[in-house]
Amino acid sequence: MKAFVFPGQGSQQIGMGKKLYEYSEVSKKLFNMADKIMQFEISKVMFEGSSDDLKKTKNTQPAIFIFSVIKSILMKNNFNPDFVAGHSLGELSALTSVGVLSFEDGLQLVKLRSSAMEESCKILNGGMAAIIGCDNEIIEKICDETNGEVVPANYNYPGQLVISGIKSRVEIVNKILIEKGAKRAIMLPVSGAFHSPLMKTAQKKLEEKINEIEFNKPKCKIFQNSTGNMESEPKKIKENLVSQITSPVKWSQSIERMIKCGVNKFIEIGPGNVLQGIIKKINKSVEVNSFEL
Repeated sequence: MKAFVFPGQGSQQIGMGKKLYEYSEVSKKLFNMADKIMQFEISKVMFEGSSDDLKKTKNTQPAIFIFSVIKSILMKNNFNPDFVAGHSLGELSALTSVGVLSFEDGLQLVKLRSSAMEESCKILNGGMAAIIGCDNEIIEKICDETNGEVVPANYNYPGQLVISGIKSRVEIVNKILIEKGAKRAIMLPVSGAFHSPLMKTAQKKLEEKINEIEFNKPKCKIFQNSTGNMESEPKKIKENLVSQITSPVKWSQSIERMIKCGVNKFIEIGPGNVLQGIIKKINKSVEVNSFEL
């Protein structure tokens, strides 16, 4: 069995999408549609933008979504997963790829998600850190003692858990975790506390938009970040997507459960190969690769 996985923020690349644009009239039509929805030439940012341009949340999230979904559409008969999943932002790419959302509705949600998260970052001084070489239970216990000021944000793979919250408190937690035996505690180059309660305002804005959109039943089951479980009911998918903004990404749990369901091949759909490396750290025995057009 195979699962198709979609990356999130951090997988962007200079020049991303240019080859896709040149590949077919279908992709050109979708890039042009994306420019209209975004109300600026996101395609130009993707094809010609600098690394700094692509790091801006308002550009990064739409760019990765557009690239990933167009690539899944161009795969045509080769797009036949048993399951799908997406890391953070990638969950919207995954939902769109299996027909839960139209390209237009999916991109509208990404547009709102990126702007709402960017606004929250400007208001609140949040930060994130990757904790390496420490048991999850120890990290969770130390986070619990901050009364919600720092929380687990990304369960990426065994031995790496990202924490998120008020920046000054994250820095204090880093020092405590080093004392508790963590090998490293690295502040991440992000401007906010993603997947934490500090994203509550962004969550409310996204929830309003999600409730306006009709979600369809997916062509196959999707494993969602906030639960780490598979889902196929549109109402539940909506609820989990809303929760995702302030909840930890249970990526490691999702991959492990997919493997238990019989998945032995993972195909990354998007720019780069970030998820391939992460999945190999979760389970070395599974096959991981990307689909090249």
